Amino acid sequence: MRREAIRPAGITPTPAFFVPAVKVGNTVYVSGQLARDAHDRIEGDMATQARRCIENIRIILEAAGARLEHVVKINAYMTDMRLAPQAWAVREEFFSSSPPASTGVQVVALTRPEALIEIEVVAVITD
Repeated sequence: MRREAIRPAGITPTPAFFVPAVKVGNTVYVSGQLARDAHDRIEGDMATQARRCIENIRIILEAAGARLEHVVKINAYMTDMRLAPQAWAVREEFFSSSPPASTGVQVVALTRPEALIEIEVVAVITD
């Protein structure tokens, strides 16, 4: 099967060694996304950051021909699990009708000190 790197416009550019997503057949593997805005800033509380992560994921999925409805697995890495209910509430806004399988893990730190959450997903295009 053909393997395609997905590098959409509309999100902060990444170094050459980091690919935002890879599409293989009808499956899209989205790398962990921080809550970076178009100016590479990360701001806000857990809910704000979770929303930005999912919006970035939406942009990446659309560039691969997928939608959030195609997400079958979501992994969230958080620096403070006490804030997890805020992230889960945001996730429910996006995935209420058919929630994906999920994992939530607390980590010591993320690649940016101001980052509270990083989210990665797997999507399977079914239509």
